[in-house]
Amino acid sequence: MEKDTKIINKEQVFFVHHRIISAVKTVEFVSDRTSYIVLRSRWRNIIVLNVHAPSKEKSDDSRDNEGLVQVFYHFPKYHMKILLGDFNAKLGRQDIFIPTIGNENLHHERNDNGFRTVNFAT
Repeated sequence: MEKDTKIINKEQVFFVHHRIISAVKTVEFVSDRTSYIVLRSRWRNIIVLNVHAPSKEKSDDSRDNEGLVQVFYHFPKYHMKILLGDFNAKLGRQDIFIPTIGNENLHHERNDNGFRTVNFAT
């Protein structure tokens, strides 16, 4: 069995395959909910951002969204950015979201995380 490398923080983990471990330039755990790993590729860097937004039951803190925006725009536009995570977003079926998310949606109502996620994506 091939070995993968774990890069661990208290609540977040990056698994990196042994073939690309040499491509890892930087790993940063920005907060308990935001982290990123920078991989060197042939033409540009690949930044993988890992984000976990608070649910409504937990503290609904908009500072995490501000931290995501700050980290996302910290890197130049020509780098490839991949955004992963759980945004705990309910987008609802409002007409204003149809151009962004389409007609099909599981939720009937929206929450603040959903609204912030759509605003960030557009």
